[in-house]
Amino acid sequence: MKIGLYFGSFNPIHIGHLVIANHLVEHSDLDQIWFVVTPHNPFKKKSSLLDNYQRLEMVYRATKDYPKLQPSDIEFNLPQPNYTINTLVYLQEKHPDYKFSLIMGEDNLKSFHKWKNYELILENHHIYVYPRLSKGHVETQFDNHKKIHHIDAPIMELSSTFIRSAIKAGKNIQPMLPQHVWEYLDEMNFYK
Repeated sequence: MKIGLYFGSFNPIHIGHLVIANHLVEHSDLDQIWFVVTPHNPFKKKSSLLDNYQRLEMVYRATKDYPKLQPSDIEFNLPQPNYTINTLVYLQEKHPDYKFSLIMGEDNLKSFHKWKNYELILENHHIYVYPRLSKGHVETQFDNHKKIHHIDAPIMELSSTFIRSAIKAGKNIQPMLPQHVWEYLDEMNFYK
């Protein structure tokens, strides 16, 4: 089975995340997408970041109607600070029959060469890159790499930061969130 790993804080998860993940699972050779909720770094003070399990709950609620999209708390029990390479090694040991790939936006590909052990990641895993709005194509050293696949997914310029600010300002952001996530945020009074 081919699994695409979509890492993020998902604070909160929104329709942009779902559109990209669903597009990838339906229009590539990936069988499932796992939303890997990245844990709160205990050394960083970030009051706008909800608790790990609250964010995981939102991802669970957002994906429960999509069998090919799954929430993952795999990083919650790994030593912190964690690096993507450690998660990949751990997952490969735990699921030797699965093939794991990374999902990232074009903006992250530009700095991928700065990631810990990025050469090892590329040696053992494929990377699926979705487009972002930008000022034309910026060349990277990975442009023609055989393990990097540019996917023509819809461009979703929606950010969790914008959503949190809008909630705090009392704006209606309901159309930007999956219904189950909206109901949870509203019930819990998050980001107000």
